[in-house]
Amino acid sequence: MFISQKLRQENIAEYLLYMWQVEDIIRAFDCYMPALRRGYISKFDCSDEDREDLEDWYSNLIRMMTEEGCRECGHLQINNVTLQTLVELHHQLLDSPKFPFYSTEYYKVLPFIVELRNKGDKDKNEIETCLDALYGVMMLRLRKQEISEDTMRAVKEITTFVGMLSDYYKKDKEEGLEFD
Repeated sequence: MFISQKLRQENIAEYLLYMWQVEDIIRAFDCYMPALRRGYISKFDCSDEDREDLEDWYSNLIRMMTEEGCRECGHLQINNVTLQTLVELHHQLLDSPKFPFYSTEYYKVLPFIVELRNKGDKDKNEIETCLDALYGVMMLRLRKQEISEDTMRAVKEITTFVGMLSDYYKKDKEEGLEFD
């Protein structure tokens, strides 16, 4: 909860990746709060008040996942809305002549996006495809599994691109971007 609040302010892409991980952690405990409390939340070194806030936050996420039908897979609507906001910003940046560096980075990463979409879900938008790739590599690293050189090269480019999009998101929220 505390990490998500900080990430939401600082880096929206990292926030989404973190929230996807939180969804998976909740699923690992079968969306069952007593198990999540015992096996996960109890490991946090925090005050009783903070622990209570964490439990409330996780309980609300479990309730939302149940109500939204994403206990098994998929993402919470709040995360999908955030992703859609990023997608819309992505299109605004590409359509505007004021952001040539963004367009250049996009066209640099586009072959990787095309390759990933051909291997996976062709219906996902480009930004979700990039985030899926980053999340997948994050999971491989957590499992201490090998990552090929080609994948690492693609991830490096995708990371730069998504980082640029996140920076523009933050700037747009703080100052507002001029697209015309």
